Amino acid sequence: MKREDLHEPFSIEYETLDEGTRDGHKHSFFELVYIVDGTGTQCINQSQFAYHPGHMFLITPEDCHSFKVKTTTTFFYLRFNDIYIRESGILTGNIQKLEFILQNANHKPGCILKNIVDKQVVKPLVDAIIREYESRDIYNQELIQQYVNTLIVLVARNIAKFLHLELSENADQRAVNILNFIQANIYYPEKLRAEYLCRHFNVSVNYLGKYFKQHTGSTLQKYITQYRQTLIEHRLIHSDKRLGEIVDEFGFTDESHLNKFFRNNKGISPKAFRLMNYQRLKAVV
Repeated sequence: MKREDLHEPFSIEYETLDEGTRDGHKHSFFELVYIVDGTGTQCINQSQFAYHPGHMFLITPEDCHSFKVKTTTTFFYLRFNDIYIRESGILTGNIQKLEFILQNANHKPGCILKNIVDKQVVKPLVDAIIREYESRDIYNQELIQQYVNTLIVLVARNIAKFLHLELSENADQRAVNILNFIQANIYYPEKLRAEYLCRHFNVSVNYLGKYFKQHTGSTLQKYITQYRQTLIEHRLIHSDKRLGEIVDEFGFTDESHLNKFFRNNKGISPKAFRLMNYQRLKAVV
């Protein structure tokens, strides 16, 4: 598997492809991909998503991804790394929050722009970046950096809403560590029990619950449940994994256990949810 590296804080590129596949690869940096024109399929971490003009994808480090072009597609790429996040002046004092949001955007195929207003802002922003990049006019580098910063913050805002929580302004490193631990171990239910988390982070059960709510605005159990539910929904929509495979992946005891969990949160069975979304996506295509 090809692995790409970035040797500068950020880079801009755009290209037009007629047909075929942009080969699967990984990289050590973040990559924003905006579809200027064209249609096809985004493939990421064994999931697929049909793309159209106006869609934007965030590829995080270690994601495996590729694109299958159906009709002539113009891609805009913005690549940046941790160094750029820390030294660009973005959200000074909230770097940990921004890094957490971006790092935890993986596992999720599809357009990351969930806010309609933000989606309308991104196109002229991308057009402005391309225009300044091509013109090489006076102060164009300064303007490009401001546009890039704005684009990254817009993306982070949309991801934060999709993750079902907003870290509070005074969230400290321990809160970030707890969230990172939960997301890294979402497939291991025994590690997400309050008793295990308390031992791991050396805090009492009562303190952990209050602390988590204070810094995330959500109860611990609610966040774990919503995040788990979100990942399962994406498996059902964007992958061909059988229910038995999802049961094993997320540590359920059997399909009955998965069905009960899913019905409690969505009101329908996983099979019905998959069929409903298959029919909806088929109608759109």
